[in-house]
Amino acid sequence: MIAVAQPSVTVRRRRRALAAAAVWAYLILNLAILHLMFVTAGPPAHNVFGQVGRLLGLYLAFTMTVQVLLVARLPLLDRAFGMDRLTGWHRWTGFTVFWLAILHPAFVIVGFARYDRVPVLTTALTLSKQTPVLLGLIAVALIVVIVALSVRIARRRLSYEAWHGVHLLFYVVLVLGIGHQVYEGTAFTINPATKIYWWGLWVFALGALLTGRLIVPLIRNNRHRLRVAAVVPESDDVVSVHVTGRDLDRLRVRSGQFFLWRFPGHNRWWQVNPFSLSAAPNGRSLRLTAKGIGTTSAGLRDLPVGARVFAEGPYGSFTLDTRTGQSTLLIAGGIGVTPIRSLLEDPDLGPGAVVIYRVRRGADAVLLGEIRNLARERGARLHVITGRTGGTNQPFTPANLHRLVPDITARDVYVCGPHALTAAVLSTLRKLKVPAGQIHAELFRLAA
Repeated sequence: MIAVAQPSVTVRRRRRALAAAAVWAYLILNLAILHLMFVTAGPPAHNVFGQVGRLLGLYLAFTMTVQVLLVARLPLLDRAFGMDRLTGWHRWTGFTVFWLAILHPAFVIVGFARYDRVPVLTTALTLSKQTPVLLGLIAVALIVVIVALSVRIARRRLSYEAWHGVHLLFYVVLVLGIGHQVYEGTAFTINPATKIYWWGLWVFALGALLTGRLIVPLIRNNRHRLRVAAVVPESDDVVSVHVTGRDLDRLRVRSGQFFLWRFPGHNRWWQVNPFSLSAAPNGRSLRLTAKGIGTTSAGLRDLPVGARVFAEGPYGSFTLDTRTGQSTLLIAGGIGVTPIRSLLEDPDLGPGAVVIYRVRRGADAVLLGEIRNLARERGARLHVITGRTGGTNQPFTPANLHRLVPDITARDVYVCGPHALTAAVLSTLRKLKVPAGQIHAELFRLAA
């Protein structure tokens, strides 16, 4: 395995603070410029409804550029905040886009209707006959579809592959939205300076998207030429895929991180899944371990040796780089053991770690043999907890967790597992007053 130099806690905190300052500066500066553009945009709208509609349109366009930057998965932001937090921001930015996309045309239409003294529906139908307005309305309809299928109730009924496919409509929304701005963006055409600023903003966002999601992955995959080396069943519904390639020692990846995996020729190009590494990267091969839940994960056991692999990443800050001290507690639940097993193998872990592995039955404890061997080699203490939660079997209550790990407040805690387990552990850690900076959770929001 490869030992990677780990930056000090002070250096990591400074980087995170600088990244946060850069994000806030970017948002505040651009919002200030937007309001300046709004004030100097020329003749005001006919009434307050039109004015509000115009301002909401500026907010909507800028928020879409922010969403593009979040979709781009910039390494700077990923390293500073982690993919889970960025995915949370992406979700709330999406809902902000939704409400702005509803309110912007609503206020504009009401403004024209009141000025012309005609019914709102008549005004809407009249405006929709104009090509720029029609483009905008189609974009709004697509945004409604995307958001409706992202609400938790609807999301639970969709496979990850279907949900991901629906989100590809976002790129159609981008094209329609930019087309709408070209024809309707009066605030962007006040003078050459506003034109340069506005389209420069979009060039920056789209450039980051193309670089992060297309150019860099293509270059990286062309360099490494990843192939399936072996497919190993770990249980009835869990399989490990070993991947090899060229110059993997040049791939900057840490234990605990994940890739977005595609298997060209075996799955459709839009079928992509985030799977964590289940073994520490060693410069020669990568290993992912997955439970057969969706279409892609269930079909992994049928991958032929030699099949091409396209991996986008690595992503995530669930690594020992975020650790604040030297003492560590690793908590895994079910298939969430994969990044935990990888962390246990990391050369930076050091002795004295505690590992808690929670499963319903002993047969569900995949990779347990490897974890036991690693625990012995690394001087770690392993607790495997089985059985249904309830009654006396509640390992993650404050009293029981403290009994297992008396010095828990002095440890960095890494937790990965099903939502209920992770939520219970995080709640207990707060009650035990474990400092927030010592708590690291892999929530897999990208998949959930």
